[in-house]
Amino acid sequence: MNGAHALLATLQANEVTVCFSNPGSSEMHFVAALDDAPGMRGILCLFEGVATGAADGYARVLGTPAATLLHLGPGLANGWANLHNARRAHVPIVNVVGDHATYHGAFDAPLQSNIGLLANALEGWSRRSTSANDVATDVADAVAGAYGPPGRIATLILPADVSWGDVSSVPTTWPTSKVPALHAIDEAALTSALQALRSKRCSLLVGGGALEKEQLDLARRVASATSSRFFMETFATKIDRGAGVASPERLIYLSEFAIDQLKESEAIILIGAREPVGFFAYPKVASRLAPEECEIINVAPPGSDTLGALRSMVEDLHAPQVPLENGERAAAPSGELSTRSFAAAVGATLREGIIVADESNTSGVHLFEATRFAPEHQWLMLTGGAIGYGLPVALGAAVASKRRVLALESDGSMMYTLQALWTMAREGLDVTVVGLSNRSYAVLNWELIRVGAVSEGSASSRMLELDDPTLDLAALARALGVPSTRVESAEELVSALERSYDTPGPMFIEAMLPKGLH
Repeated sequence: MNGAHALLATLQANEVTVCFSNPGSSEMHFVAALDDAPGMRGILCLFEGVATGAADGYARVLGTPAATLLHLGPGLANGWANLHNARRAHVPIVNVVGDHATYHGAFDAPLQSNIGLLANALEGWSRRSTSANDVATDVADAVAGAYGPPGRIATLILPADVSWGDVSSVPTTWPTSKVPALHAIDEAALTSALQALRSKRCSLLVGGGALEKEQLDLARRVASATSSRFFMETFATKIDRGAGVASPERLIYLSEFAIDQLKESEAIILIGAREPVGFFAYPKVASRLAPEECEIINVAPPGSDTLGALRSMVEDLHAPQVPLENGERAAAPSGELSTRSFAAAVGATLREGIIVADESNTSGVHLFEATRFAPEHQWLMLTGGAIGYGLPVALGAAVASKRRVLALESDGSMMYTLQALWTMAREGLDVTVVGLSNRSYAVLNWELIRVGAVSEGSASSRMLELDDPTLDLAALARALGVPSTRVESAEELVSALERSYDTPGPMFIEAMLPKGLH
């Protein structure tokens, strides 16, 4: 029994049974130990950013952590962007990062780096194991650290000699950690919120766990009983949606529009959400989206009992049930394939229980409207803004749920973590990927205008275009083992989506949209 065996046994004892991996030399004893751990599913990813993003998607669906296995500091650095997204999503992840043997560090080998510094920047839990006998306790503590609350990134640094070192005394049972309870709500903040709801023009902003079906219904009752605006955060970790689910107004990504949405608010009450601020700074646009005199009341920060807070508000306000708004499901579109007909095709074909991993960016501006009255489904969003999240999160969500996942992926973002397609094919996952080809970084053309940068020359425009040479997304997917097709009309997209839902395993659909912003 070595340290690697102890690590895997303790992970399994704590119900962490999936590990998304991109190992190297210092992790080989972990890899070998998988043969003695049939309860642990090791999933190979071709890039660390796929492994970390997949762990994010897994945790979003189940609320429990997967593990990652990364190789030294550069491996952690390669996975860092999607760990940032996971950090902002407040989900639990257990990173295992291999390191040089403890005695080897003194020689400053080429891959030597400060892994702890990289891990600490994630603002979660981190520790370096120093003995094979300590690994089990360290792993149990890492799992507890990942749960938070709120969920966090826990990073266990495992030197190679700790991994291969013998465990001197094998325990009869491996240590486990209890899942900690959510933080209690702030009673003073709750009292302030109830007073504001009775006396001021309020906006109720929900996020995190409050985007689950039951909590959305409670929040809508509070808003209706007090004539308040009912908003959701712009980018949600996971939200229940569709016919039969209360639908809050989404806070618009563009600061100018969000400021207009909130301009009448005298108080904004936060339930599982942060105070709304601009995604970026812009000339002559406020960073804080709420009016200057608006009171911000944070009743239930992330990691708090949002359900308890909403139940208390409903009870105190005697907020009655409110009938759901009825609406027609989007009709199957025909004709030209555009951002609007793309959204309608998704809305017309979406099936009950599908999980949508959305990184459609500018091509998806009409999606929320078009899918509002589709059958009940779940939606995962880009919480941290680091692109390249969509395909890995879809991969992890499919492993966690065993349900069909629909990944809506823009072409520029897709190229960050294209390797996820290979793992989808290898694992036979039911993932439909729609690759949205508009041959440009369309969002940056948008941002170029918004920040007031002047651009009329070919040098600047060349930095934002993706058609020299043109990316053949369908061919790339086939090369990675995923069956693919290309569609150029709305009817073809509808047909391809329906066909993919009826076919086990992954499928890639390249949707040819007009170039640039439309």
